[in-house]
Amino acid sequence: MSYWNWDSTWPAPAKLNLFLHVVGRRADGYHLLQTVFRFIDRADTLRFEPRSDGQIVLATPIPGVPADSDLTVRAGRLLQAATGHREGATIYLDKQLPMGGGLGGGSSDAATVLLALNHLWQTGLNRPALEKVGLALGADVPVFVHGQNTFAEGIGEAFTNVDLPSESYLVLHPAVHVPTAAIFGAPELKRDTTAIPPAEWRYGQGHNDLEAVACARFPAVAEHLAWLKCRAPHAMMTGSGACVFAGFPQRAQAEAVLADIPPGKSGWIAEGLAEHPLAKIL
Repeated sequence: MSYWNWDSTWPAPAKLNLFLHVVGRRADGYHLLQTVFRFIDRADTLRFEPRSDGQIVLATPIPGVPADSDLTVRAGRLLQAATGHREGATIYLDKQLPMGGGLGGGSSDAATVLLALNHLWQTGLNRPALEKVGLALGADVPVFVHGQNTFAEGIGEAFTNVDLPSESYLVLHPAVHVPTAAIFGAPELKRDTTAIPPAEWRYGQGHNDLEAVACARFPAVAEHLAWLKCRAPHAMMTGSGACVFAGFPQRAQAEAVLADIPPGKSGWIAEGLAEHPLAKIL
């Protein structure tokens, strides 16, 4: 779309996993998953400036994350490698989504870098090609490139798009960083949930297989989830944690629960999106 340009502020929205089942494991150790990704209107934002020296530079580094490890820098470099593009970019990241929260913030940032620089550099890659580039960065990156609320399978790269009802989500953020690798590596993780044919999934169906492991290892996650379940029995954890959430048909319902939150807990309300804000850029 022509209105996206170098002066634009580019959104990188969070996602919620409306369920997350581990249905098997490949010989290479990757877990086979089924999940529904829903985008919400809580987001990081990025800006870009062109560079003539071919470098990808993050002007707003995250403390403790080396530049070579940062997903935004890696995304820009991978796009250069995939397309042979020789110009560079300076990236400005306004980080709003918590790290280790299960909201996909780092993956979403990387996907927005791919979508934005593909557009700004006019490299010509289509969305499926960008999804393949994104998969090299992590299993959650392709869905943000894909841009639609979707039933995802495999290691997170096979999509069946779904229409989801309008909902307001109350999200609670326990003040802990849950490492994804620690949850997936836990010996007690259930890895044999029966697969659901995508066409048979219905909104509200399913659970999060990672939830029990995260709650056992991170008491703050268990505490926040228990509090929310008392007010919304359908509440669950998103991703590998730490955030927990519940959906409500009316925003006022979510606001009423948030108003009752005790000291020491924090949360916010986000609206479910019909699609990624950059869904129509390609």
